[in-house]
Amino acid sequence: MRLIDPTSFLFRPGPLELLGWQWLALPVAFLAAWLLGSLLSRVTRALLGRAARRTATTWDDAMLARMGSPLTVGWAIGVSRAVLALWRLPDQATALFQRWLAASALVVFFWALARAVDVARQNLADSHWIRQRPATRSLLQLGAKVAQLFLLAIGVVALLSELGYPVASLVAGLGIGGLAVALAAQKTLENLFGALAIGADQILREGDFVRVDDVLGTVETIGLRSTRIRTAERTLISIPNGKLAEMRIESFAVRDRLRLACTLPVVYGTTSEQLGQLLAALEQVLREHPKLWPEGVTVRLKELGSSSLDIEINAWFQTQDWDEFMLIREQTFLRFLSAVERAGTSLAFPTRSVHLVRDKASRRPANDAEL
Repeated sequence: MRLIDPTSFLFRPGPLELLGWQWLALPVAFLAAWLLGSLLSRVTRALLGRAARRTATTWDDAMLARMGSPLTVGWAIGVSRAVLALWRLPDQATALFQRWLAASALVVFFWALARAVDVARQNLADSHWIRQRPATRSLLQLGAKVAQLFLLAIGVVALLSELGYPVASLVAGLGIGGLAVALAAQKTLENLFGALAIGADQILREGDFVRVDDVLGTVETIGLRSTRIRTAERTLISIPNGKLAEMRIESFAVRDRLRLACTLPVVYGTTSEQLGQLLAALEQVLREHPKLWPEGVTVRLKELGSSSLDIEINAWFQTQDWDEFMLIREQTFLRFLSAVERAGTSLAFPTRSVHLVRDKASRRPANDAEL
């Protein structure tokens, strides 16, 4: 009886003309290449980090922090190519592995470019130039998204070309099918161009408090398809950018000052002297406030109302913070009340006098006819 050597498969050719032991060694080799790539990535980042710390800029430090994974994969691919060059595999297997490694290198390259775009966006958003021009912040984020989508499209075409697919015919097919895609994606393209129009006009940006038709809230995100607004009830409303570009938008964030407008009702028993004293005192309260905008201050007797003498008050305060304005308004109203008390009068409230008149016939005694 002939015995079969259990290790004989190690030396028999298999797929791609590789021996059995070579197939078993490939995962070990790639794992070793990954571990060595991780080590080389750490060494590279350490050396580059020492150089980056000597510079006054921060973008290079942020770039190194984001390039850890791409560097590891890139070094692993380089080590794998070196191992394949030294490990004389059959030509068919070598060509296939080299092609897949080249495709992986392309993926790493565009991966690193996408992260570089994100780092550039973050550094530009934190720059002094952008802080002085907050209206360009949302446009910057939108531009970064478009750039990353463009890199993704170029990377997919380059990857297919490296893998041997006919990219020329693919591009031609995309040109022929582009019209059909454009017709099918009219709303998507409309929303994309709407986002670009919103970013270019800077009519609103993330964090702004706006009113869009009957929607009142804070802009949370301006995406490529839609803009999301958080309302005071904490609900989230999504409006397609194509429609948003055509809607009536009122932005409260661009106000350079906030308006105080109210009507102060005074009782009818107020004399003309008291009323003149009160008007002067109310205007003085406004003029003494350090945040007051000096132009456009109005304190006038508006009309003789049905139950009060109505004083119209208009003023502007130099603040963009709504919370600060509410505090200013509260303090001003308290001083208004003190001015009313000092003038010797009081505030009125809606009243109505009803006079009951009894008919003379109704007041005659019941037995008047007997008299």
